[in-house]
Amino acid sequence: MNTILKIKSLLLDNKTIKQTIIKNTFWLTLSEIISKSLKFSLIIYVARIIGATEYGKFSFALAFVSMLVVLSDFGLNKISTREFSRNKNKKKEFLSIITLKLLLTIIVLILTVIGSFFVTSDNNIRTIMWALMFYIAFDSFTTLIYTFLRSRQQMQYEALVKVLQSMLITGIGFFVILKIPSIQNLSRGYLVANAIALIFLLFIFHSKILHLKFCFNISVWKKFLIMAWPVGFFTIFSTIYTQIDSVMMGFWGQITEVGWYNAAYKIVGITLIPGLIIAQSFYPAISKASLEAKKLEKLCDYRIIIAIFMAIPISLAGIILAPKLINFIYGAEFFPSIFAFQILIIMGGLLLLIRAFNEILIILDKQIKVFWIALFGAIINIILNFTLIPKYSLYGASISTLFTMIIMLIFYYTSTKKFTSIKPINKNTVLTLIISVIASIPMYISISFLSNNNVNIILIILIAGIIYLSSAFFISKLLKLKIYNQI
Repeated sequence: MNTILKIKSLLLDNKTIKQTIIKNTFWLTLSEIISKSLKFSLIIYVARIIGATEYGKFSFALAFVSMLVVLSDFGLNKISTREFSRNKNKKKEFLSIITLKLLLTIIVLILTVIGSFFVTSDNNIRTIMWALMFYIAFDSFTTLIYTFLRSRQQMQYEALVKVLQSMLITGIGFFVILKIPSIQNLSRGYLVANAIALIFLLFIFHSKILHLKFCFNISVWKKFLIMAWPVGFFTIFSTIYTQIDSVMMGFWGQITEVGWYNAAYKIVGITLIPGLIIAQSFYPAISKASLEAKKLEKLCDYRIIIAIFMAIPISLAGIILAPKLINFIYGAEFFPSIFAFQILIIMGGLLLLIRAFNEILIILDKQIKVFWIALFGAIINIILNFTLIPKYSLYGASISTLFTMIIMLIFYYTSTKKFTSIKPINKNTVLTLIISVIASIPMYISISFLSNNNVNIILIILIAGIIYLSSAFFISKLLKLKIYNQI
């Protein structure tokens, strides 16, 4: 009985920083693995059944809608997590934020409908856009509720709803593709699933955490919008440089290429799940520690170290395994995705580092720096896309995205070093980089050997991961390195 109570306390209570991060990481890992696995299995099945062209139409519609619906967030999610983590007595202000979010969403939905008439003349694609805009709007509301739960570091509720949401999307999606196959019906299925998940989350939130009601508090809106606008524009700009390539290819009639490109992007997204989980676990803890210099420095240092430790093996393994991955997941029709994936997986590794610096700057009230970096990145990306996509299609889009991320990483590193007390390059980060590079060598050898002997791709990934982690541990012990004994 004591053991059960201890496990329950470990997974449900917030005691120490380390235990809370472990607890949150457990719940987020569980939910992300289940939800992403289910959704990814659906995407694979859909892509194989409907083909690259139809999948391209769906991806084009989703990319366009994502670029506009993000306006309804306007940085409120990030800022809400930060502010409510610092002060738990502000919960009444959250009701005002929900009301503001609703008003922004209504405005954005109207703009999305109007915009859909300008980007495509295909009525079928336009109806897909309309269904998906509500799907993303509901998802955005769900994410806002998550920000409050994260500020209280109660990720178990988020995990529950995420799993439910992914089960609904996957179940309805498979039913649609099997019984009434079309991308129009698939988009409607996504909408219904998210609507049900949002209603369930609102019920739990209203009954267990905070009674929901409309609250029109102009002073609260003004305060949060003033804090959030740099992050809001950052979110808009970052969505532009991740989605504009698909929109531009679709607008120029390269629909099949959009399908190939997004197929590669989906795999990159899956590889970044561990980094996303860590980010979600650390963000509220770092926000809470932002007023304690030593604790803040230690947590930020640890956050950067983990990003470096993950970025190198993910990028290297992805480049080597690209042909096998694309063939295993999508089949021969998607072979043009291979080179795009090899470029994008490097971008994915850089993105892990960028996200770490981005969070540190936001937590330390340097949102304006984030704004300018994102603006510059969006401008560079659009210029590169206009230059490269007409000539090189999806490969030009991939190169544009990678080059944009390299420039942004440089600016993020410089801003973090110059405008905060955090030192991105120090003894611990350098040692982590050295260990990661050395540990990647036996991983690379094992991948090459297993690939040449036609070993199953899943087994190769598992063995390579074990070899990398074991090598890193052995090197650390050999050199008697202890980056941190405790957090």
